[in-house]
Amino acid sequence: MAHLEQDFHAIGSMPLVTLDEMQAVELMNRIDTKFITDISVLDSILDDAYSAGYKVCEITGHRLLRYTSIYYDTDDLEMFRRHRNGKKTRQKIRVRSYHINGENYLEIKNKQNTGRTRKRRIRITDDLKMDFSKSKEAAAFIDNHSKYGRAELTPETSTDFQRITLTNKAMSERITIDIDLNFTNYRNGILADIGKLVIIEVKQDSRNISRMKAILLKHRVFPYRVSKYCLSVIMTEHDIHPGRYKEKLRHIHKITEQR
Repeated sequence: MAHLEQDFHAIGSMPLVTLDEMQAVELMNRIDTKFITDISVLDSILDDAYSAGYKVCEITGHRLLRYTSIYYDTDDLEMFRRHRNGKKTRQKIRVRSYHINGENYLEIKNKQNTGRTRKRRIRITDDLKMDFSKSKEAAAFIDNHSKYGRAELTPETSTDFQRITLTNKAMSERITIDIDLNFTNYRNGILADIGKLVIIEVKQDSRNISRMKAILLKHRVFPYRVSKYCLSVIMTEHDIHPGRYKEKLRHIHKITEQR
């Protein structure tokens, strides 16, 4: 069952940051640290974030926003396999859709062996989400910035989720909190979800001290590397070897069942 904004009372009391202000903290070249926990802990985390002065992003009166990511990959799922196998340098190609305003972006994310993530993106129209090759601009974007050719790429899975986005007073970090994760596999039509899982990501331009990391540690929420794309494949492609994600799924189950 999808959550409502009133389920998390702290975000109703937080000072606001607009979308335009938030874009100043977009951090297209950044250091990401992910954390996972159970939905039952989230309200307490948000209470502490409010006390620490964090602001919440609001768009057209909404603070809990729905997103969909459509992930592209090769026929042999090379991007998934590189991530599953722990390769330090890897690429991810997706279309990110913002349901609140109908905007769609074709994005290329490059993970570097330094631990930094660099993201590039261009806006596309709704009719290009499942086949961006019809756009000259999108095709040129892929040709110029992706290691994969356009003809190699097809939509593989999608992840639908709700997100709360926070920023600190100094606007030097951005926090994304993803809940209500649902997966769709375009190859076989299989659906899956991890309803109680919360994925929190702290995005910074440097390794400065983060109040949010201290809040998470207080609630015994620890850094944990996990990919929504990899989860979507593992949970819907029953013939694929999960590799290290088999243990990750066990860990997720343990966290969400014990809280």
